[in-house]
Amino acid sequence: MKKQIICIRWGKKYGVDYVNRLYGMVARHVTPPFDFYCFTDTFEGLDPGITAMPLPELDCDMPNVRQGIWGKSRLWRSDLGGLSGPVLFLDLDVVVTGNLDAMFEYGDPDDVILTRNPNTPFERLGQTSLYRFPIGKLAPLREEFLADPQGTAEKYVFEQRFVTRRTPGGVKFWPKGWVATFKWHCIRQFPMNFFAPPKLPKDAKVVIFPGGLNPIDAIEGRWNSRSTHMAPMEHVKAGLRGERDGSMLRHLRHFLWPTKWVEENWRKDP
Repeated sequence: MKKQIICIRWGKKYGVDYVNRLYGMVARHVTPPFDFYCFTDTFEGLDPGITAMPLPELDCDMPNVRQGIWGKSRLWRSDLGGLSGPVLFLDLDVVVTGNLDAMFEYGDPDDVILTRNPNTPFERLGQTSLYRFPIGKLAPLREEFLADPQGTAEKYVFEQRFVTRRTPGGVKFWPKGWVATFKWHCIRQFPMNFFAPPKLPKDAKVVIFPGGLNPIDAIEGRWNSRSTHMAPMEHVKAGLRGERDGSMLRHLRHFLWPTKWVEENWRKDP
């Protein structure tokens, strides 16, 4: 199977440095040859190893919903930049920690393979932070979405639920342990989060960061960009003073130490 990696970037939430970091991580963890494509509205500043591709049109108004990244539906078209065959998609805010070659060997080339979402254990739900699909396989989903963008977004909430439930022939999932969710698999349970930094699961090839906690937050030891890292007792005192988002227990669970292994892996340089 040809090794094709794609990502997508639009707007100002993630700078080109995120794309360059992702490319650097992939280059360290994929055996050449491979091709790395970025579908983007900004070509400037990208690493020379990245093939910049024009951002495909959404072809509809963006659904007016609070959740779900429906702009990713641009990638479901059958004429995606002239590419063909399976592609491995990665979000810009993932951290690659192990060799990715097996992700091009696992399953059948015609499979759509998602990351399992641990946030909904009683629902067979996939995550599209990292998934593989053959170009054109999801074109029927794009047609269904374009027929009623607002209604589809309201019904399924997240684009990953739409992909999980509506992919022709169904979806498969990566083997257990290949993809770790930082909040679920790395941060230690309270009270151990006060005594040890987040761990890197031994079999993890990629660590994903759905939600508001970004790799830079993990590096600095904070729950999101609105918070700051404090010493353990200062964190507790801040919660007792009411300087918290939610309950005291939630506040205590949101303490984390700076995560060195994220800093070591989340970089562009070889």
